[in-house]
Amino acid sequence: MFPDLTRDDVFRLETPRLWLRWPRASDAAAIRRVVERAEVAERTSSIVHPYQQGSAEAFILAARAANAGGEAIELVMSLKTTREPIGQISARRRGDEIELGYVVAPTHWDEGYASEAVAALVDIVFALTFAPRVVARVMVENEASARVLEKQGFLAQGEETVEMPARGGARLCRRYVLDRSSREGLRERRVPAMRQQAAAPAGLHAQGAGALPPPEASRCWM
Repeated sequence: MFPDLTRDDVFRLETPRLWLRWPRASDAAAIRRVVERAEVAERTSSIVHPYQQGSAEAFILAARAANAGGEAIELVMSLKTTREPIGQISARRRGDEIELGYVVAPTHWDEGYASEAVAALVDIVFALTFAPRVVARVMVENEASARVLEKQGFLAQGEETVEMPARGGARLCRRYVLDRSSREGLRERRVPAMRQQAAAPAGLHAQGAGALPPPEASRCWM
């Protein structure tokens, strides 16, 4: 699904305030600080709370494997100013669709970082693939995430019940869709800069089988 360009860990996207890049082993502590918080986990379909030891490392390994296999683009959001990872964003293959997910640290909510990252990744997905649409699912009570999607042109297309064992059972989600034909990004926006970066250090150890399913945990993130 995703081209060779995205399957190498030197791939990254540049936005006005962020670098969106492959996750690295050195990101484990920062990822853990974000997703171990209850207010973050409760907005996702798969992140178990309390967060289990080794889950961040396991997530990184699984995300990198999905990237290398062309099944996903799983990226860390890091601030340009400090290089601090403040969240994650993903686009994953779902049949003939691409499903979007994202999470931002609560300390950076309401600062526009999710919208910035979503705009960049959506434009790249349409630029590099033939996917007819990008979809996202958010819990109906997650109004902040819904606003992020709506600002990028996603339209709500009904509600559906999704089984979420990590949340204790089924939860009602709203499905959002952005069709290629309706996305103005490739006509009016510049495709985000794609830059090379230094290769990640060897010897990555990451996401073990433990409490976090592979990059599925990025679904329904705020």
